[in-house]
Amino acid sequence: MHCPDQPGIIAVITEFINANGGNIVYLDQYVDKFNGIFYMRVEWDLENFIIPREKLSEYFQILYGQRYQLTYKLSFSNKRQRMAIFVSKMSHCLYDILARYIAGEWAVDIPVIVSNHPDLQIVAEQFNIPFEVFPINRDNKAEMEARELELLERYEIDFIVLARYMQILSDEMIKRYPHHIINIHHSFLPAFVGAKPYHAAYERGVKLIGATSHYVTADLDAGPIIEQDIVRITHKDTIDDLIKKGRDLEKIVLSRAVEKHIQRKVLAYNNKTVVFS
Repeated sequence: MHCPDQPGIIAVITEFINANGGNIVYLDQYVDKFNGIFYMRVEWDLENFIIPREKLSEYFQILYGQRYQLTYKLSFSNKRQRMAIFVSKMSHCLYDILARYIAGEWAVDIPVIVSNHPDLQIVAEQFNIPFEVFPINRDNKAEMEARELELLERYEIDFIVLARYMQILSDEMIKRYPHHIINIHHSFLPAFVGAKPYHAAYERGVKLIGATSHYVTADLDAGPIIEQDIVRITHKDTIDDLIKKGRDLEKIVLSRAVEKHIQRKVLAYNNKTVVFS
């Protein structure tokens, strides 16, 4: 949740939970003093909670939402989210995600993998996940995306991960999944943007390279950043070395971002994020 910062807001929310029989198991909050915005994430046990879960949002909105100008999202941890993975031809991020999924690291379901090329179908088959190909080009993009949206609705997808998916999504697709499409960019944004960031970094003689995971918006590669990291390099590293180190970093950064989203610990606000611990 977030709202204009004001005295006593934590006490108000925690008292609502306590007074109705809830047991708080997690609470994290942050105040943006420059803009006067209060952010909070709270988890509580519903075992002895008086208000039925189907009425919870309604009660909360009537009692506190309007009064404190609260913008909030209510989720239930026993509902597993459904994630679709979009890929093209590069497999490193896909393999990393699927390995974590199979290992049981994430409380998420992956009912489908979508691609604009057939190259990675063999990977999907290894993990027994349906693989759907939509061969997009400039002439059929609208038609293919309409079919993709139908597929996502059929599989009841909650959010999308672009695991090096080399297509620009339409505004319509982005509007259908606001702050629910996670991308990995092979650069430390906002520097060295473009198609060949490692070549640009090599020519500049940089001593570190990075990767950035962000939510997709209509502004290309300019959405709210969820996770970033860097790796040091030296003058001895070739372009191939940079690409290899960069791909290792991409896997880590994307997986961190996906994990935070699955845990519902990312709050996007004004093209920035608050990522709770």
